[in-house]
Amino acid sequence: MENRGFSELGDMSPGEFRRVGHQFIDWIADFREHLDEIPVLPAVRPGEVRKRLPDQPPPEGDDFDAILSDVERIIMPGMTHWNHPAFLAYFSITGSGPGILGELLSAAFNINAMLWKTCPSATELEQQVLDWLRQMLGLPSDFWGIVYDTASVSSLHAIAAAREYQSHLQIRRKGMAGRPRLPRLRLYTSEQAHSSIEKAAIALGIGLEGVRKIPVDAQFRMRPERLRQAIREDRQRGWLPFCVVATVGTTSTTSIDPVSRIAPICREENLWLHVDAAYGGAAAIVPEMRHVLEGCDQADSIVVNPHKWLFVPIDFSAFYTRKPEVLRRAFSLVPEYLKTSEDPNVENLMDYGIQLGRRFRALKLWFVIRYFGVQGLVERIRQHLEMARRVVRWIEADPDFELMAPVPFSTICFRAHPRGVDDETTLESLNQALLEQIHATRKVFLSHTRLKDRFVLRLAIGNLHTRRKHLEHAWTIIRKSLQDLHS
Repeated sequence: MENRGFSELGDMSPGEFRRVGHQFIDWIADFREHLDEIPVLPAVRPGEVRKRLPDQPPPEGDDFDAILSDVERIIMPGMTHWNHPAFLAYFSITGSGPGILGELLSAAFNINAMLWKTCPSATELEQQVLDWLRQMLGLPSDFWGIVYDTASVSSLHAIAAAREYQSHLQIRRKGMAGRPRLPRLRLYTSEQAHSSIEKAAIALGIGLEGVRKIPVDAQFRMRPERLRQAIREDRQRGWLPFCVVATVGTTSTTSIDPVSRIAPICREENLWLHVDAAYGGAAAIVPEMRHVLEGCDQADSIVVNPHKWLFVPIDFSAFYTRKPEVLRRAFSLVPEYLKTSEDPNVENLMDYGIQLGRRFRALKLWFVIRYFGVQGLVERIRQHLEMARRVVRWIEADPDFELMAPVPFSTICFRAHPRGVDDETTLESLNQALLEQIHATRKVFLSHTRLKDRFVLRLAIGNLHTRRKHLEHAWTIIRKSLQDLHS
């Protein structure tokens, strides 16, 4: 270890950084190469990882070899591996090689992209790479984009813009509290919408009572006629409808709300239409899947998460709006120390959100698109769609399992339903036990949801490392686990 005495109080030296950096890249490369040889789920109990950590911080610095050794000794045993080919839970994601390198360069640059002047390259690359993605998705040229961290934050900004769009309410200046003449605001979304929509309503003062959930059809899609009816009823009762959130790829089933039928209702009623396409939107880069964004050209805002299905390391959320001036009006507040001479001629991205500090996230998406190319990304998503269809055929051919929802993308909702077992209470217990049995192997990670009050397993395909052999192995484990429980 190099001398780090009191005479040298700077950073890690270039020589040590180079040595450790090579060692660390080798470690990561080995980890990625052999990932499918280790369990996807850890075998630790709550608190075990923390018990291995010292109670007090180290008084003296450690050699990096010791730090890396502790990564293997302390951290690795408690890791759930989201990059694992058998990670089939939630929405399967990939931190791809080029994306990881983009993240590394972002950390090395360590800039704050709050103003154009604080890093012109960060602002202008973000603008251009989001325009590339817009073109890939087939969205119109009047959609303006910005990067946030997650879809939860993107949707919160969309709902805040929707509230500001009702400019006569003067909420930016007067707020919402203590105003008896201010009508209560109403936000609409489907019964299958992500919980982040309700969280945004809580944070923005709309409240849970201000969210009205619209019933869905047999394919778990919002019913536009029920939306229209709800708006009419609420206006009669003194509510002020202001926003509708539709979803392309709902969290439980990946259902697709009929945006092309919802959009005209929003236009007639002067409501902001936001589309949460965090998961499903990425599929639209595939020509035969472009239909999933049908009607989204009429939305006021839309979010797509490249960290879900475009192989960008988490976190990266692409938010687009046709009304950036409303978003800016909702959030722009510029103190004297942040004013620059370039302001009249540039975009300062801090003006379009709650945060001031902004990482150089655009590098990750730029690296991924440059490395794989549009066609390479299309073929990879197309492969995931085909693998999902294969799993669907396995389920449909097995008399002891049943499909529980349509599969418009690559996430499959299913459950065990052995022959002769039709009691719902029994099936509930069986499927809960089945999920635990599968996870006990530590070789496959699935998730679950509840549809029509039934416990349902979810298998999501979207990882670059997942191959047919991994799915065959997962299906073998699923079937054997059921046999062990129901023999």
